[in-house]
Amino acid sequence: MSYAAFLGSRVEVYYRASDLQLTAVGELVSDSRKSLVLEERFQQNGKDKVLWVEIPYQYIIRVMKADKAAPPRPRPFLSS
Repeated sequence: MSYAAFLGSRVEVYYRASDLQLTAVGELVSDSRKSLVLEERFQQNGKDKVLWVEIPYQYIIRVMKADKAAPPRPRPFLSS
């Protein structure tokens, strides 16, 4: 499956890592058909920052268009 239709859009990706389901939100900047790369730009302490997340296809559960106005959802607290 290719996610090229989402290129340049803000997306929310659900993926798994071991026994955890994780979420990443950002602009889809690359789809190599082996992995997706998301980019999130933000400011921290007055400095512009960029965060890239690469997610291999085999770990992707679902990709959805994200609402541009909505901030990323908080991640649940996991206790051991």
